[in-house]
Amino acid sequence: MKIYTKTGDVGETSLFTGERVKKSNNRVSLYGTIDELNSIIGLARAFSGNDILDNDLKYLNNLLFKFGSDLATPDSPTLKRKIERINEDDIVDLEKKIDKYDLELKPLKKFILPGGSKRSAFLHQARTVCRRAERLAVEIMDNENLGEFAIKFINRLSDYLFAASRYANHLENVEDVTWEK
Repeated sequence: MKIYTKTGDVGETSLFTGERVKKSNNRVSLYGTIDELNSIIGLARAFSGNDILDNDLKYLNNLLFKFGSDLATPDSPTLKRKIERINEDDIVDLEKKIDKYDLELKPLKKFILPGGSKRSAFLHQARTVCRRAERLAVEIMDNENLGEFAIKFINRLSDYLFAASRYANHLENVEDVTWEK
């Protein structure tokens, strides 16, 4: 199979429903932003050891791929195949990971700035891209349905990425960078 199809040469792409849309479509921008986020998680993993955080981030890579597929598939009665969608269990899994990390972290007393270890810095970057995805998703929801859990998942995901960035520093014995006003 060739990597190029030439079907996007005029600035359009297909959603999983078969519908053709412009590549500038907000839904395409949203799942493209999730793809960007997933790539940054991959960068963070490149700076990790074989530890619990790396395993969690690998899980997250797969979860974000599922989410991208979910976003690329508008709910339609004519959909011929079943798509696995983000659900409440995915959100609960993120919450459990956040809680697990928090048990080992010092309580927050100051605002945290991006930085510390390389892995933490990439996770902070991922968090900011996640927040951009959330803003875009909220805008899209004004006009079309992204599913029951999309916004909640993205919101919890940014919380997870903040906790994971702190946990990365903790695992590497690097102090969080704090805001000094």
